[in-house]
Amino acid sequence: MPVPSASPTTSPAPPSTDASAASAASAVSAAPAVSARTRFGPVALVVSAGVSVQFGSALAVMVMPRVGAAGVVGLRLAAAALVLLLLCRPRLRGHTRADWGTVIAFGVAMAGMNGLFYQAIDRIPLGPAVTLEVLGPLVLSVVVSRRLVNLLWAGLALGGVALLAGHGGGAGFGGLDPVGAAYAVGAGAMWAAYIVFSARTGRRFPQADGLALAMAVAAVISLPLGLAEAGSALVVPSTLALGLGVALLSSVLPYTLELLALRRMPAPTFAILMSLEPAIAATAGFLILNQAMTALDALAIALVIAASMGAVRSQTGKPA
Repeated sequence: MPVPSASPTTSPAPPSTDASAASAASAVSAAPAVSARTRFGPVALVVSAGVSVQFGSALAVMVMPRVGAAGVVGLRLAAAALVLLLLCRPRLRGHTRADWGTVIAFGVAMAGMNGLFYQAIDRIPLGPAVTLEVLGPLVLSVVVSRRLVNLLWAGLALGGVALLAGHGGGAGFGGLDPVGAAYAVGAGAMWAAYIVFSARTGRRFPQADGLALAMAVAAVISLPLGLAEAGSALVVPSTLALGLGVALLSSVLPYTLELLALRRMPAPTFAILMSLEPAIAATAGFLILNQAMTALDALAIALVIAASMGAVRSQTGKPA
């Protein structure tokens, strides 16, 4: 706000010492609050996205008996694409070939990640499935990280993931369906690709326009497979309502939050934060699907959370 200039015939009175001191103190006290919001805002976005997507996945498990895994994926992505296209109304003109290539790659990664993951949780419990899936982001964090400390946090998170792998959801990996486990690992690889192309899309498109277009690409890929598996069961009103709920919890809300977070934090830090997902998934499985957690599960969750907190501190400790 501009300050009015003083009259040429009068001199402005000097500010009092007390007022200056109070102003300075106010500025000093306000600085940490602004800095804290700047540093931890992206972290809150990522954690909120994780909670939303895992509880959405638990809801999806309850819908699968009606339409199958492919049906849930097709319904979820189609509903999410419709919602995002209506809300964002993205422009189709004015984009380069590279922009469209990025959006298409993002959509393919999104469709692959969702399709493989839902095939996994149709065969194995939610906790172990997410534990295997999170290996993709962890490997990405090690490969692309340029800071030695991130290797330490990734190693600690991997230790927690390995411990959870032995007892995730009270089932362990020894008796897991190998096909389901392979689907989960494949979903992790697509998750790593999702992280990369989500960040690139966020830089190329304003707001959530790129996300809406990529979601439409994912829906075009997944919906025919869902229709082939579920047929007319996919358009039952109650199933459509549940599918919309899964879409909002598992796609619209978390992907938007993650895209916003990736605009403010490095991809390696984001990838390590994704190691919170097994803990959130185990909690969702316990609360919604009655999948028990053991003491070793809790210890694994503690290791993963400790690694994530370390990653946050290493990211927020860097000078602006």
